[in-house]
Amino acid sequence: MKMILQKAIAESGYCSRRKAEELIRNGKVEINGSPAFIGEQADPEKDKITIQGHLLPKPEKKIYLMLNKPLGYTCTNRRFPNEKNVFDLVNLPNRLFTIGRLDKNSRGLILLTNDGDLAQKLSHPKFGHYKEYEVKIKAENINPSLIVKKFSEGVDLGGGDTCVKVIKIKYLQNKIFRITLGEGKKRQIRRMFAALGAKVINLKRISFSGLTLDNLPEGKWRYLNEEEIKKLKS
Repeated sequence: MKMILQKAIAESGYCSRRKAEELIRNGKVEINGSPAFIGEQADPEKDKITIQGHLLPKPEKKIYLMLNKPLGYTCTNRRFPNEKNVFDLVNLPNRLFTIGRLDKNSRGLILLTNDGDLAQKLSHPKFGHYKEYEVKIKAENINPSLIVKKFSEGVDLGGGDTCVKVIKIKYLQNKIFRITLGEGKKRQIRRMFAALGAKVINLKRISFSGLTLDNLPEGKWRYLNEEEIKKLKS
Protein backbone atom coordinates (compact mmCIF):
# COMPACT_ATOMS: atom_id res chain seq x y z
CA MET A 1 0.00 0.00 0.00
CA LYS A 2 1.37 3.41 -0.97
CA MET A 3 2.00 5.99 1.74
CA ILE A 4 3.95 9.20 2.23
CA LEU A 5 7.64 8.33 1.99
CA GLN A 6 8.71 9.82 5.31
CA LYS A 7 5.95 7.83 7.03
CA ALA A 8 7.12 4.63 5.34
CA ILE A 9 10.67 5.26 6.57
CA ALA A 10 9.45 5.98 10.11
CA GLU A 11 7.26 2.88 10.20
CA SER A 12 10.22 0.72 9.18
CA GLY A 13 11.88 1.71 12.46
CA TYR A 14 14.81 3.32 10.64
CA CYS A 15 14.33 6.74 12.23
CA SER A 16 11.69 9.29 13.19
CA ARG A 17 9.58 11.02 10.53
CA ARG A 18 11.37 14.30 11.20
CA LYS A 19 14.75 12.68 10.61
CA ALA A 20 13.36 10.97 7.48
CA GLU A 21 12.34 14.36 6.08
CA GLU A 22 15.86 15.64 6.71
CA LEU A 23 17.36 12.65 4.87
CA ILE A 24 15.02 13.19 1.91
CA ARG A 25 15.82 16.92 1.70
CA ASN A 26 19.52 16.14 1.75
CA GLY A 27 19.19 13.80 -1.21
CA LYS A 28 20.00 10.67 0.80
CA VAL A 29 16.85 8.75 -0.22
CA GLU A 30 15.95 7.11 -3.54
CA ILE A 31 12.86 5.28 -4.79
CA ASN A 32 13.53 2.70 -7.48
CA GLY A 33 16.84 4.40 -8.27
CA SER A 34 15.49 7.95 -8.55
CA PRO A 35 16.02 10.75 -6.00
CA ALA A 36 13.02 11.10 -3.69
CA PHE A 37 11.26 14.31 -2.70
CA ILE A 38 9.19 15.40 0.29
CA GLY A 39 5.57 14.29 -0.03
CA GLU A 40 6.31 11.54 -2.57
CA GLN A 41 4.44 8.28 -2.04
CA ALA A 42 5.88 4.78 -2.10
CA ASP A 43 4.84 1.21 -1.35
CA PRO A 44 7.32 -0.31 1.13
CA GLU A 45 6.37 -3.80 -0.04
CA LYS A 46 6.76 -3.19 -3.79
CA ASP A 47 9.10 -0.20 -4.25
CA LYS A 48 12.85 -0.29 -3.73
CA ILE A 49 13.56 2.41 -1.14
CA THR A 50 17.21 3.08 -0.33
CA ILE A 51 18.83 5.43 2.18
CA GLN A 52 22.43 6.35 1.45
CA GLY A 53 22.62 3.30 -0.79
CA HIS A 54 21.23 0.87 1.77
CA LEU A 55 17.89 -0.87 1.29
CA LEU A 56 15.20 0.25 3.71
CA PRO A 57 14.33 -2.64 6.05
CA LYS A 58 10.82 -4.07 5.95
CA PRO A 59 8.51 -2.76 8.68
CA GLU A 60 9.20 -4.41 12.04
CA LYS A 61 6.69 -5.39 14.64
CA LYS A 62 6.10 -2.26 16.71
CA ILE A 63 7.79 -2.24 20.10
CA TYR A 64 6.87 0.06 22.99
CA LEU A 65 8.65 -0.08 26.31
CA MET A 66 9.31 1.88 29.47
CA LEU A 67 12.71 2.21 31.17
CA ASN A 68 13.56 3.57 34.59
CA LYS A 69 16.76 5.40 33.66
CA PRO A 70 19.52 5.58 36.28
CA LEU A 71 21.93 8.47 36.69
CA GLY A 72 24.96 8.60 34.41
CA TYR A 73 23.31 7.23 31.26
CA THR A 74 22.83 9.18 28.03
CA CYS A 75 19.70 8.97 25.85
CA THR A 76 21.04 8.93 22.31
CA ASN A 77 21.54 6.51 19.44
CA ARG A 78 25.06 7.85 19.02
CA ARG A 79 27.74 5.94 20.90
CA PHE A 80 30.75 7.52 22.57
CA PRO A 81 33.75 5.74 24.15
CA ASN A 82 33.52 5.08 27.90
CA GLU A 83 30.00 6.51 28.08
CA LYS A 84 27.03 4.61 29.47
CA ASN A 85 23.95 4.57 27.24
CA VAL A 86 20.32 3.65 27.97
CA PHE A 87 20.43 1.15 25.11
CA ASP A 88 23.01 -0.83 27.12
CA LEU A 89 20.16 -1.57 29.54
CA VAL A 90 17.74 -2.87 26.87
CA ASN A 91 18.97 -6.16 25.46
CA LEU A 92 16.94 -6.21 22.24
CA PRO A 93 18.17 -6.56 18.65
CA ASN A 94 15.67 -4.00 17.33
CA ARG A 95 16.68 -0.45 16.44
CA LEU A 96 14.87 1.76 18.95
CA PHE A 97 14.89 5.44 19.77
CA THR A 98 13.91 7.34 22.89
CA ILE A 99 10.89 9.54 23.46
CA GLY A 100 11.32 12.32 25.97
CA ARG A 101 15.06 12.41 26.61
CA LEU A 102 16.59 12.93 30.02
CA ASP A 103 20.06 14.41 30.43
CA LYS A 104 22.91 12.35 31.85
CA ASN A 105 22.43 13.70 35.38
CA SER A 106 18.69 13.07 35.50
CA ARG A 107 16.81 9.83 36.05
CA GLY A 108 13.39 8.28 35.77
CA LEU A 109 10.85 7.40 33.10
CA ILE A 110 11.98 7.03 29.50
CA LEU A 111 9.92 5.55 26.65
CA LEU A 112 11.59 3.66 23.80
CA THR A 113 10.03 2.52 20.53
CA ASN A 114 10.60 1.76 16.86
CA ASP A 115 7.34 3.53 15.96
CA GLY A 116 8.64 6.69 14.32
CA ASP A 117 5.21 8.24 13.81
CA LEU A 118 4.27 7.94 17.47
CA ALA A 119 7.71 9.12 18.58
CA GLN A 120 7.29 12.34 16.61
CA LYS A 121 3.82 13.01 18.00
CA LEU A 122 4.89 12.37 21.58
CA SER A 123 7.96 14.58 21.20
CA HIS A 124 6.18 17.56 19.62
CA PRO A 125 4.86 20.19 22.10
CA LYS A 126 1.69 20.90 20.08
CA PHE A 127 0.25 17.53 21.10
CA GLY A 128 0.33 18.51 24.79
CA HIS A 129 1.84 15.39 26.35
CA TYR A 130 2.61 16.35 29.94
CA LYS A 131 5.67 15.17 31.85
CA GLU A 132 5.85 15.18 35.65
CA TYR A 133 9.03 15.44 37.72
CA GLU A 134 10.13 15.36 41.34
CA VAL A 135 12.97 17.78 41.92
CA LYS A 136 15.16 18.30 44.99
CA ILE A 137 17.16 21.51 45.20
CA LYS A 138 19.99 23.00 47.21
CA ALA A 139 19.58 26.61 48.27
CA GLU A 140 20.80 28.75 51.16
CA ASN A 141 17.56 30.60 51.79
CA ILE A 142 14.68 28.76 50.20
CA ASN A 143 11.29 30.45 49.83
CA PRO A 144 9.00 27.75 48.41
CA SER A 145 6.09 30.16 47.93
CA LEU A 146 8.23 32.53 45.86
CA ILE A 147 9.55 29.69 43.69
CA VAL A 148 6.02 28.40 43.07
CA LYS A 149 4.89 31.92 42.16
CA LYS A 150 7.83 32.59 39.80
CA PHE A 151 7.59 29.20 38.07
CA SER A 152 3.85 29.71 37.53
CA GLU A 153 4.20 33.26 36.20
CA GLY A 154 7.35 32.71 34.11
CA VAL A 155 11.12 32.88 34.55
CA ASP A 156 13.51 34.74 32.24
CA LEU A 157 16.27 32.29 31.28
CA GLY A 158 18.06 34.70 28.95
CA GLY A 159 19.19 33.92 25.45
CA GLY A 160 15.72 34.56 24.06
CA ASP A 161 13.97 32.18 26.46
CA THR A 162 11.86 34.75 28.29
CA CYS A 163 8.87 34.07 30.51
CA VAL A 164 9.35 30.28 30.57
CA LYS A 165 6.78 28.74 32.90
CA VAL A 166 5.51 25.36 34.02
CA ILE A 167 2.03 23.83 33.77
CA LYS A 168 1.90 23.04 37.46
CA ILE A 169 4.21 23.17 40.48
CA LYS A 170 3.70 22.01 44.07
CA TYR A 171 6.06 22.17 47.03
CA LEU A 172 6.19 18.86 48.88
CA GLN A 173 8.77 19.02 51.71
CA ASN A 174 12.52 19.03 52.41
CA LYS A 175 13.26 21.24 49.37
CA ILE A 176 11.43 18.85 47.02
CA PHE A 177 9.01 20.11 44.35
CA ARG A 178 6.67 18.28 41.97
CA ILE A 179 6.61 19.96 38.56
CA THR A 180 4.55 19.34 35.43
CA LEU A 181 5.80 20.47 32.02
CA GLY A 182 4.05 20.64 28.66
CA GLU A 183 6.75 21.93 26.35
CA GLY A 184 10.23 21.19 27.69
CA LYS A 185 13.15 23.37 26.67
CA LYS A 186 16.69 22.03 27.02
CA ARG A 187 17.56 21.63 30.72
CA GLN A 188 14.55 23.82 31.48
CA ILE A 189 13.98 22.87 35.11
CA ARG A 190 17.64 23.18 36.05
CA ARG A 191 17.91 26.56 34.32
CA MET A 192 14.74 27.90 35.97
CA PHE A 193 15.98 27.04 39.45
CA ALA A 194 19.45 28.42 38.64
CA ALA A 195 17.85 31.72 37.59
CA LEU A 196 16.36 31.92 41.09
CA GLY A 197 19.64 31.07 42.84
CA ALA A 198 18.99 27.37 43.54
CA LYS A 199 20.79 24.26 42.31
CA VAL A 200 19.03 21.03 41.33
CA ILE A 201 20.64 18.05 43.06
CA ASN A 202 18.11 15.36 42.09
CA LEU A 203 15.73 15.36 39.13
CA LYS A 204 13.47 12.38 38.46
CA ARG A 205 10.74 12.05 35.84
CA ILE A 206 7.85 10.13 37.41
CA SER A 207 5.25 10.23 34.63
CA PHE A 208 4.89 10.81 30.90
CA SER A 209 1.55 11.41 29.20
CA GLY A 210 -0.32 9.63 31.98
CA LEU A 211 2.05 6.67 32.26
CA THR A 212 3.88 6.21 35.56
CA LEU A 213 6.90 4.24 36.75
CA ASP A 214 4.95 2.61 39.59
CA ASN A 215 7.21 -0.13 41.00
CA LEU A 216 9.59 -0.49 38.04
CA PRO A 217 13.09 -0.76 39.59
CA GLU A 218 15.81 1.64 38.52
CA GLY A 219 17.79 0.31 35.55
CA LYS A 220 15.00 -2.08 34.54
CA TRP A 221 12.51 -1.97 31.66
CA ARG A 222 9.22 -3.54 30.63
CA TYR A 223 6.94 -3.66 27.61
CA LEU A 224 3.92 -1.35 27.66
CA ASN A 225 0.58 -3.12 27.82
CA GLU A 226 -2.21 -2.60 25.29
CA GLU A 227 -4.02 -0.10 27.48
CA GLU A 228 -0.89 2.04 27.89
CA ILE A 229 -0.15 1.97 24.16
CA LYS A 230 -3.74 3.00 23.43
CA LYS A 231 -3.43 5.88 25.91
CA LEU A 232 -0.30 7.16 24.16
CA LYS A 233 -1.86 6.91 20.71
CA SER A 234 -5.05 8.67 21.75
